[in-house]
Amino acid sequence: MRAFGDFTPEEMCYESAAIAILPVPYDGTSTWIKGADRGPEALMEASYNLEFYDIETATEVYKHGIATLEPVTENSTPEAMADEVERRMEMILADGKFPVLIGGEHSVSIGAFRAMARRYPGLTILQLDAHSDMRDEYEGSPANHACVMARAKELTPHITQVGIRSSAREEQHNINPKRIFYAHRIAEDDEWQERVSTQLGEEVYITIDLDVFDPAYLPSTGTPEPGGLSYREVIGLLRRVIREHRVVGLDVVELCPNPAAKASDFLAAKLIYQFLSELYANHVEQK
Repeated sequence: MRAFGDFTPEEMCYESAAIAILPVPYDGTSTWIKGADRGPEALMEASYNLEFYDIETATEVYKHGIATLEPVTENSTPEAMADEVERRMEMILADGKFPVLIGGEHSVSIGAFRAMARRYPGLTILQLDAHSDMRDEYEGSPANHACVMARAKELTPHITQVGIRSSAREEQHNINPKRIFYAHRIAEDDEWQERVSTQLGEEVYITIDLDVFDPAYLPSTGTPEPGGLSYREVIGLLRRVIREHRVVGLDVVELCPNPAAKASDFLAAKLIYQFLSELYANHVEQK
């Protein structure tokens, strides 16, 4: 698998890099459109076509060093994959790098949640997603992509869900109605970003399922849902969270690439790079 960004070897050197990209090309539990295992490679390919000067921050974040690690290849079961992601994330944190996990389907986040919650007591997990993902188990597995936030809830009560517009009745007992921002209500609330930020603690891990975007912006995902957020809405929220809290990690999941339509791949790569540009422009360093 190629690396994120067309940088020099020095700028991609793990030992000196501030940022570590961990690809997890796993698609073992998705239930509609398959192909999320090809998402990391498509995102990496698109990243080579970014301009690495960020206009909005007037910075070049790659100069902090962005290293891409060998992908997680464990795919025997979702549980085994989550264990390996947890182990790899713990290594990144121990080395003092800012972790960016790239999926794969959303179940890849479970191991990351474990590692982050152990490292940061009181952690808030901010989920941007079309789906609440709060089933206790699905298709016989508690590590299914439809269960990822139920697993997060076992680690921390501080979960805020944004952009949700699809949820099953059997999930409702796990959902805190005071900590969920449904997409249809966001559309009628000019102050929703402020209200999201006030719910978050000092340290925040962000998990972004790309189906949070309306399919008009990003159609290439396994379960597209109409009525989603725009790119500017998502970037605006991320900017606010970065400026008002300490963001300690990020994952971006559920890109299901279509070789005939590369715009979704590029949006995902741009999202990560613009997020990192905002993060380091605001002097937020991993410790």
